[in-house]
Amino acid sequence: QVQLVESGGGLVQAGGSLRLSCAASGLTFSSYGMGWFRQGPGKEREFVAAIRRSGALTFYADSVKGRFTISRDNAKNTVYLQMNSLKPEDTAVYYCAADDSMTIATILNALSYDYWGQGTQVTVSS
Repeated sequence: QVQLVESGGGLVQAGGSLRLSCAASGLTFSSYGMGWFRQGPGKEREFVAAIRRSGALTFYADSVKGRFTISRDNAKNTVYLQMNSLKPEDTAVYYCAADDSMTIATILNALSYDYWGQGTQVTVSS
């Protein structure tokens, strides 16, 4: 079955960095667009970043643009989220998700994604 397993979360001070990884199995990874979403305490799940199948196109939420970088290694079936200059408001559970029909019109919509990981906690202290 399809599995998406996130790792790399933790506790970091404001201004610090973390690199999240999401390892995929049970699917043809290179056929899927991949996204990162997050859900903070008392908040709805929100889009963070996405990357198309080949990795040639990436998209970011305005709140993370310039600080976060999404990338993928199709040979390793893994997508990454490099997070720099972290802020307390970045505190959330971060989820990766896979979409076999990602388009510019659908990348922001969590309902468009077919598979989800279990999430990894990121906590940024002030």
